[in-house]
This record gives sequence, C-alpha cells and structure tokens, in this order.
Amino acid sequence: MSDKMDKLGTIYGVNGPVIYLKGNTGFKMAEMVYVGKEKLVGEVIALDKDMTTIQVYEETSGLRPGEEVIATGDAVSVTLAPGILDNIFDGIERPLERIAETGGAFITRGVSVDSLDRVKRWPTHLTVSVGDYLHGGSIIAEVPETRAILHKCMVPPDVEGTVLSVVPDGDYTIDDVLVTLRLASGETKELTMTQHWPIRVARPTHHRFSASVPLVTGQRIIDTMFPIAKGGTAAIPGGFGTGKTMTQHQIAKWSDADIIIYIGCGERGNEMTQVLEEFGQLIDPKSGNPLMDRTTLIANTSNMPVAAREASIYTGLTLAEYYRDMGYDVAIMADSTSRWAEALRELSGRLEEMPAEEGFPAYLASRLSAFYERAGMMHNLNGTDGSVSIIGAVSPQGGDFSEPVTQNTKRFVRCFWGLDKSLAYSRHFPAIHWLTSYSEYLSDLAPWYQEHVSPKFVDYRNRIMALLNSESSLMEIVKLIGSDVLPDDQKLVLEIARVIRLGFLQQNAFHKDDTCVSMEKQFLMMDTILYLYEQARALVAMGHPMSVLKAENIFDKVVAIKYDVPNDRPEMFAQYHQDIDAFYQRVLEKNA
Repeated sequence: MSDKMDKLGTIYGVNGPVIYLKGNTGFKMAEMVYVGKEKLVGEVIALDKDMTTIQVYEETSGLRPGEEVIATGDAVSVTLAPGILDNIFDGIERPLERIAETGGAFITRGVSVDSLDRVKRWPTHLTVSVGDYLHGGSIIAEVPETRAILHKCMVPPDVEGTVLSVVPDGDYTIDDVLVTLRLASGETKELTMTQHWPIRVARPTHHRFSASVPLVTGQRIIDTMFPIAKGGTAAIPGGFGTGKTMTQHQIAKWSDADIIIYIGCGERGNEMTQVLEEFGQLIDPKSGNPLMDRTTLIANTSNMPVAAREASIYTGLTLAEYYRDMGYDVAIMADSTSRWAEALRELSGRLEEMPAEEGFPAYLASRLSAFYERAGMMHNLNGTDGSVSIIGAVSPQGGDFSEPVTQNTKRFVRCFWGLDKSLAYSRHFPAIHWLTSYSEYLSDLAPWYQEHVSPKFVDYRNRIMALLNSESSLMEIVKLIGSDVLPDDQKLVLEIARVIRLGFLQQNAFHKDDTCVSMEKQFLMMDTILYLYEQARALVAMGHPMSVLKAENIFDKVVAIKYDVPNDRPEMFAQYHQDIDAFYQRVLEKNA
C-alpha cells in the first residue's frame, strides 16, 4: 500500500460533529484531516487499533458512511505573518471578510480560503546580514503591519543556523524568501515572513517573570481595588445583562496593552455583529488611529459548529503568543469561557465519556488550567520581554457562581471581578461588586504603586476597602431597625461609603473625563475622600451631629470630583482640600 493510501480513512459512523473511522488508519493524534467530498476541516481526537475518532469543525449534515477522510500530516495550526491585525477570523483562522466575498453572509461548508493575504506586498526592512548566526526567535525583518504596530518577522523557534543570503529591503509578499540559512546539519533552509504553529502547543520562551507591573485599565475599581498584572489572569463572572462584554470593551479600549485579541466564543450573533461594528468605528485614544490597527477579532457565534468554538480559544491564544514573542504586551478578551465549556460538554457527550458535575467532562478543570497557564510576562527567545494577559468572561446560568465553570475558573485565576445583578439594574457600572471580588496581585504590585504613584497608595486602598466592609456590616442593622438608631460615627461611615460608591467606584463610560482615569487622579480622589472622612470624624468626635455635617453639601461636592476635575488638571484637588477645611471651620463656628 502506498504512503498516500496509508493516510486515507473511510467514514464508518457520524454523530453530530464527531465521526468514526474503522480500522487502523495510520492517522496521528491531534492531526488535521479533510473529511468527505467537501473536504471539511477536522481533527483526530482519539485513536485505538480498531477505531479513529475525529471532531469536525464544520456542519456535518449530509456526510454519510463510505466517504473518504484524508490526513494532512500536520496538527491544526494557524498561519502567523503580517496581516493578522485589523482582521476578523472564525474559530480556525479563516478570514470572514474573504469568505463573505465568495460565499455570502453565512460560511459555506468546505470553504477553502487562505488565512492571510498571499498577494499583498509589504514594505520590508531586513535586520540581519550574511554570516550572522541566528537562533529560534531571532528577528530577521521588520514590517509596518498597521500604523500602530511594527511586525517583527522571526526565525521559527525550532530553527537555527548561519545566514547564507539576504534579500535587499523592498516590498515582498508573506511567501517570498527573505533569508537563507545553513543549518548545523549542512542543509539549507529558506525563511519567509510566514510561520505555522499548532494551536494546542504553547510557543516556547526563555523564562517567566513574576507579576510586578499592573495592566493599567483606567477603570478605578480595577486599577485601585482589584488590579491585574501584565501577564496576569482575571475572570469576569456575571449573569445576563450585568455588563461582562462592556467591561471587556472598556479594558480593550483603554488598557495600556499594545495589542488586543478579542475572542467572541459562542456569543449571540447579533451581539457579535455589534462588537464587530463598534470596534471598526472606535478610535484608539493613544494614537488617534482606528482601534482595529492593534486589534484582532475572532468571531465564533453560537450558531457555528461547537468543535470550532472549542478551537477558537486556542487560535486566539496562539496569535497572542506570537505577538508576545515580538516584545508586545497582549491582552486577550475571551467572551465567554462558559460557552467554550459548553462546547466541551457537548463533544464529551457525543463521545459517550463519563460525565462529572452538571454533565461537564471530568477534564474541565485541566482544560481551564491549561488555557489560563499560557498567560504570563515572559523573557522571549530573542531577548525581548512581552506578556499575555487573559481576561475571561464567565456566564453562569442564572448568575449562580457555585456552578462548575465559575468554581474551576476561580482556582486558576488570581483576579476575580464578580459582577452583581442588583448593581447593574440600579445603573451602577462597572457592576463589579467590591465584597465578592478579589485580586491576589495587590501585594505583588505594591512596590510598583509605591514607586510610580505614591507610597501611601496601598494604605489608602485598604482604608477605602475597610470603610466599604464596615458599611456592609452596618447595613444589616439598618435593614432590621433603621438608620436613626445608629450613633453619629456609624452614620458618618455610611455617608462616606456612599461617597466612595458613587464618587469613586461608579464610572461613566460616556463622560470624556470619567471613562478613563489616570493612576494619579485615582490616588488624589482617594486622598480627598479620606481627608473628608478624617475631618468629619474629628467633628463628630467633638459632638457635632451628622445632620449638621450633611447640611453643608460637602459630601455631594466630593462625589462630583470625577466629573469636575479633568484628568490633566491634578492641581485642582488642592482646592477641594481648602473647601473641606472651610467646611470644618464653618461647622465649628456654627456650634461654638
């Protein structure tokens, strides 16, 4: 039998996206295959001597036993080259705009289009010379991929050798040979701009750094109360309508990441359409160029095949790791990992595997951990430093945080931003609840805050958090017997907590000064609120009633700081300190 025939199989059974081949096909585990006459894309997921099991990334209706399956010899991989940014892909890196040109609004089965444009010529600057010794990750050329990002073409991680020839600077396609290497074995290897990398294998790095620099998002409740580090992991769990997607949008637009990979995994089609349209119109506040210049969207809607939904997470991760290897800070928005887990559950059911809690497969936890483990701040093979931060939305059914996906996600992320339905319905956004959320990065990032913001930053944050916790305890009493019976010092705690909630934690995404707030302004806002608390507490200790303090209107004035002080005018906070001092004097004089 020829080698080609060794790599052929015949369909024996079809069960939704799962197909079975009988006999020893010679296929390899995780190998990519083409199924049936329409050459549907699939992947080998189980092998034994009598049966080969394949998951198909496209709709399988119409397949029948007897049709051929052809192996490709390679794992399911993505194409890595200039052209990824400012593009929209499906779960297996097929460009949706190119598909729409040939097949209309819906993806036709077996459609075969190149992941990236192979005809476009890119202006290329070569950075190596004849005689240079290159190893995996070495940068051979630079291409201005968009106005925002310089693409660095690299030697594949598993290749090293001496440069034999280099083309001059000029315009080249992603398939043109740029550099020829002589390998240690004596063979030659031609390098183009293009690499292929299997999506389920993490790209290698030199070593991992511990968390030390925050991913600054401009959102106060995140940056100050529950920060995430560059290379960190965070989960945003919340029920329907609590603002998971909008929180991710704000982070995508305002965070200091260089590149955004947005993975719409199993989202509703109309919601994904809104994302695609909005991202296309957004202007990057840093450069003034379109935000898409540094963004890639992976759209895998809920009506697309579940197997491709499961793969879309890994496709996005691999693209992110590729840009991390160039030295960029990349942030992944995965929306939502619950629907990815549901795809795992459906495939597991088709494979007749033993179900665990709520029908999810027993390996749910290990798959989640393998996903989040690929985040990190890394020292790359070429000597640059880059990071991949993963922010995953979780959609627990009925907002129940005790379900398996939320609980297992909690085990593997160090930052948990719990969205609260009652906050969202009272129009308090971001609806991240301060009592159910936490960040384990705070102690790691404390030295950065001390050096770059203020030595008092973490102390102020902890005092703000203590006031919010005190409010929660007091509200239990208020619900039972009313606030009138509380002593004035406890009434003051409730009033200051209200100032914190409305003036600091609540943020208006549509206000030019409040949508994104610098770390300096965040600190000065805390400083002003706590100064007001200290002065008011001193007055209460002298016996001045809260009714007199509240009549002065100073509390509402401090709430309005977020709107009244522009981000570029921090000197205006001095006036608020003077106003608080004047309030203190007026109360003393009134009750002298």
